[in-house]
Amino acid sequence: MIGLLIGEIVASLPGGVVLVLVAGVGYEVHVPLGAEGRFATDDLGRVTVHVHTHAREDALQLFGFASALEKDTFRTLLQLPGVGPKLALAVLGTFSVVELAHAVERADPKPLTRIPGVGKRTAERMLVDLKGKLGSVALEAAAQSPANGRPAAPGAAKGHAALVTDALVRMGFKPGEVDRAVATLPELDRPLGDLVREALGLLAR
Repeated sequence: MIGLLIGEIVASLPGGVVLVLVAGVGYEVHVPLGAEGRFATDDLGRVTVHVHTHAREDALQLFGFASALEKDTFRTLLQLPGVGPKLALAVLGTFSVVELAHAVERADPKPLTRIPGVGKRTAERMLVDLKGKLGSVALEAAAQSPANGRPAAPGAAKGHAALVTDALVRMGFKPGEVDRAVATLPELDRPLGDLVREALGLLAR
């Protein structure tokens, strides 16, 4: 399975597809709306595309994202009942991971109805199905690499507060805001997913 592509985007095709040229081979990759402007670019003009390979009986499709966190969130969405690649891609073309996490934390279906093809009932079901899942995705991503290029704090893997802080900064929050939110969390020996969700609620106020 293809998990990462580093190459040049040589064309934008109909249907939200970009053609990524890697070592003379062109890969057609489905991307969320606005993704092209978020891809990291190196000195040679090559973009880094985090890829989810979706295999079906009649087709093999590539879905590309600007970060590992976006890809992991896409995969989380695919696990929801009734959500396929097209809808999951539409979700990430409408919301950033942080915005989606905020909507889930607030349990407000109205923002999700902005997603093409999603009505109020579908939005309500998605909120219920996503509850408690996005925090875990963020924590896993933060544990795998430093947040936003910052060096990992010494002993971060052993401290719940440090892990929660790294996860939230990686999701796009400012370190100062995160530090204040984490400082107000009681009982830091609780499950990490619970701590992330509670901190998201504080940051959303």
